[in-house]
Amino acid sequence: QVQLAVSGGGTVQSGGSLRLSCRASGNIFGIGAMAWFRQAPGKERELVARSDTTGLVHYADSVKGRFTISRDNAKKTVTLQMNSLSSEDTAIYFCNMIIRSTADIMIYWGQGTQVNVSS
Repeated sequence: QVQLAVSGGGTVQSGGSLRLSCRASGNIFGIGAMAWFRQAPGKERELVARSDTTGLVHYADSVKGRFTISRDNAKKTVTLQMNSLSSEDTAIYFCNMIIRSTADIMIYWGQGTQVNVSS
């Protein structure tokens, strides 16, 4: 059984930084794209950053230059370094991975972690 465990998050003042990590465990044969999404109150879940297996990364326009996604395939981990945070970054953050396990290839989600940015 594949699981994603998220760590990080919390409350920080505007202009501060936080780091989120997400680690996959279980019967994993391979991991494709890794990504972070977020959902603010009253809004739809949106893609924040994505890293594919070729090294290509994509960022939402709202976080470009402030957030950095990185992956460690050996550790089955994806991290999101968030700098220069503002109140608009307040949301629940979710990690997401495309994983090939013994059964099939599926999209897995980690549990959400709350990020609060106070002004």
